[in-house]
Amino acid sequence: MELLRSKLLFCLTVIFLAPLRSEGSKKVPVDLYYETLCPYCSNFIVNQLHQLFSNGLIDVVDLHLVPYGNARILANGTIECQHGPYECFLNAVEACAIDIWPDVHAHFRYIYCVESLVVKHEYTEWETCFTKSSTDIQRLAECYNNGNWKKLELQYEAETSALQPPHKYVPWVVVNGHPLYENYEDVQKYICRAYQGTTPEACKSLDVESLIGSRNHYGHVTYMDEVRSATTS
Repeated sequence: MELLRSKLLFCLTVIFLAPLRSEGSKKVPVDLYYETLCPYCSNFIVNQLHQLFSNGLIDVVDLHLVPYGNARILANGTIECQHGPYECFLNAVEACAIDIWPDVHAHFRYIYCVESLVVKHEYTEWETCFTKSSTDIQRLAECYNNGNWKKLELQYEAETSALQPPHKYVPWVVVNGHPLYENYEDVQKYICRAYQGTTPEACKSLDVESLIGSRNHYGHVTYMDEVRSATTS
């Protein structure tokens, strides 16, 4: 009996000392399916998604980036990208960055830099986005040269192909399991609407109620069947 009381006391102590976690305050999953040289994707990353980091909303978001987009695998196993070989290359580079720096703040900082260069049509200067040390360049070069990038891209291809409903264009933004379609530029409002915890400061100035029943169709997109630059990686 004394042993039973001791075990019960121990269990109660663990319960009361353990940090309280509200099921309703879990981070909101946000997935972005994109390709690096799609102008609408780069604009979204630079002008909308970056705001999550500057206004603190990223603290309630589980952000997942998938740099594959409208690419496709040909019969010979090569990957064809919609905007040509440089897009395949940058998709691979950004996939390697995500793998090397799994912390979202680290890899987004780099991807934001690259996509800012895309917006300015200076993406061939992508190497200037390394700000830490030559080691970072070497690690990314190793990921690319040893072919690990293709394993990562094939994983992204499988993930993209498994989307339900299937993606029709990029950027394809999914918040809490629901695609935003052409309303992707309202991503912050959808995050605020989905979050069940204490209202983040960044949400207080947003008209979240305006989303109910709305389909604005104002975001520009790149469809899968648009003319492709005839090249592969």
